[in-house]
Amino acid sequence: MKNLTLILGGASSGKSAYAERLVLATGLTPVYLATGQAKDREMSKKIGLHKARRGPEWQLIEAPLNVTEPLLSLTARHVILLDCLTLWLSNHLELNHNIEKNTDLLLKTIRASDAQIIAVSNEIGLGLVPATSIGRAFRDAQGRLNQRIAEAADTVTFVAAGLPLSLKAPL
Repeated sequence: MKNLTLILGGASSGKSAYAERLVLATGLTPVYLATGQAKDREMSKKIGLHKARRGPEWQLIEAPLNVTEPLLSLTARHVILLDCLTLWLSNHLELNHNIEKNTDLLLKTIRASDAQIIAVSNEIGLGLVPATSIGRAFRDAQGRLNQRIAEAADTVTFVAAGLPLSLKAPL
């Protein structure tokens, strides 16, 4: 899938800032496809910081659940920053949606999109085993999602402490 790059990292690792730099380096029209929702003060602040970091050249599309329509509506003149798959996943899990079905649809949509897509996701499998069954279920669902997206992606980069580490590069 030549139009997909996956950026993985832990919370506050610098993955979004790195992905934003990649988007701008393409010279294409930047589109920020946001899956986060400002449900509390902390998340509102984080969203505000992300917005402040981006310039006015960015088009913002908020799509906490349905990212397929925006992905299909944009053209080869666009580069989409899908930030982030972890929040997209948690939004679907919160509503008891079928994750495998939604992941299949996401991958099918990415394949059909004319735009270049840079997706950001959290790598949450490096920490302690969650104490609750719902925490473990989320960790496992996130791991499966990341594996499927990484398999489909042409490029996969892991970011830690703001530094990128290439995991998969184009052949």
